[in-house]
Amino acid sequence: MNSIGQEYLQTVIRRVKYYKDLGDKTFAQLDDDDFHYRPNDESNSIAIIIRHMAGNMLSRWTRFLTEDGEKEWRQRDDEFGVCSYNKQQLLDSWEKGWDCFLNALQSLDENDLLKTIYIRREALPVIDAINRQLAHYPYHIGQIIYLGKIIRDHDWKNLSIPKNQSQNYNTSDAVKDPAKKFR
Repeated sequence: MNSIGQEYLQTVIRRVKYYKDLGDKTFAQLDDDDFHYRPNDESNSIAIIIRHMAGNMLSRWTRFLTEDGEKEWRQRDDEFGVCSYNKQQLLDSWEKGWDCFLNALQSLDENDLLKTIYIRREALPVIDAINRQLAHYPYHIGQIIYLGKIIRDHDWKNLSIPKNQSQNYNTSDAVKDPAKKFR
């Protein structure tokens, strides 16, 4: 039987893999130019969101337990600038960030959860740093999906329960929690 700490870490890893998968499935539906679509000047493109998430992941999760999560080498403001990266370059950045994040999570054990780490010189327990990212990354993935839906319009392939299909889904024998497939 797992302890609460072990169960928490396993659940976190499953959840973050699920959210990454939603991003991956969105990207599979998009062309190079789609990554740079912005509804207006104040909005971020998918390319910008990817760059920001990757920058955040690399900064926060590189030497997570021993160094401040806001690394001196990170150029956060640059992440929000318009870029000319192609789809493959963006996906490479995306994968690099997620690899760093998931490797850091997988290296933790329950004894690490109450250790103190720092982000921008602010102390917080490891468990809170993880929870912070469990809110931050899905927030941005929701933005990515929303932009993908706008871009693909009627060609969008649904990533969840399609409209008017809730009853069928609820009564089917399928696993209801999609994160369970990431065990």
